[in-house]
Amino acid sequence: MILISTPMQTSLPLPHPYFQTSTSPPIPYVRIAYFIMIHHKPEVFKEMFKKIYTKDQFYLIHIDRKAKSEITEEIQLYLVQFPNVYILESMNIVSGGFGMIQAELNAIEYLLNVSQEWDYFINLSGEDYPLKSQNIIREFLTNNNGRNYLFYYDQKFYRPDTLQRIQNHFTELTHKISSFIHKREFMEGIIPYIGGKWIILTREACLFITHNKKVRDFKDYYLHTFLPAESFFQTVLMNTNFNDIIVNDDKRAIIEKNIFNKDQYIDNLIESLKSSNQLFIRKINNKTNTHLLKYMRESYLTPLPKIDEIERELIRNNFQNN
Repeated sequence: MILISTPMQTSLPLPHPYFQTSTSPPIPYVRIAYFIMIHHKPEVFKEMFKKIYTKDQFYLIHIDRKAKSEITEEIQLYLVQFPNVYILESMNIVSGGFGMIQAELNAIEYLLNVSQEWDYFINLSGEDYPLKSQNIIREFLTNNNGRNYLFYYDQKFYRPDTLQRIQNHFTELTHKISSFIHKREFMEGIIPYIGGKWIILTREACLFITHNKKVRDFKDYYLHTFLPAESFFQTVLMNTNFNDIIVNDDKRAIIEKNIFNKDQYIDNLIESLKSSNQLFIRKINNKTNTHLLKYMRESYLTPLPKIDEIERELIRNNFQNN
């Protein structure tokens, strides 16, 4: 059972944060519960947090147990001024293991218990950054309320090279995945899906994932798979009644490592962002291209372009099926 602690707060009166502090948007926008996983680069995290913070939403932070003690202390001291920020008990996240999924399941249950007043769950890493203001992001989700956002592909058809991740039985050790594996049959009557780690889920989807007995079977199976963070939520939701309200898009742009033609790559990325309705961008740090950062600052309050997501889904599905 996840125990609910009180929000982090201090006994001394602190001034309100100087960034986005509006408590009520001009129209009744949905509220977001953010879950942010951090293990290093506290300064990068702080810059991101300033951009997503509002007093009427909810924020749950997980600091990896392997993080240096000074990093953990710095983040905790920074967050103590925010009354609607919570810290999840630290877990040791093993690369490729089920720990990340378990942390997210713990986070969802924690946030469900914290408040009944949020509508969407969004997971972020400490190196993510919002491309748009909270009002624009919340307006987008309000206009599309009821849809879940995550990348998914039929794993057998599009990524057969990854099937060994789920067709073998893996054991997670303290710091790594055991090299001793054995073959096993996949879940009967279930289509495996694969995608990415990043999700935007409705409260209804979160309640289903944490409380429906059917999900226990998925959890028991994926507990012993490799890299389940890229397939657990996809497989659960696409094999249940939620499959018709999922948009195949996690609303994240990503800065890829590019050795050659860096300037051309950044120019192409900026042009792509102008015509998309991505909400966040991944892998922001102190080495991020200055032209990209300038574009992000200048477009931060620019409304999202109007995109018919249902039509786009139909076009994408037709393309994939041909």
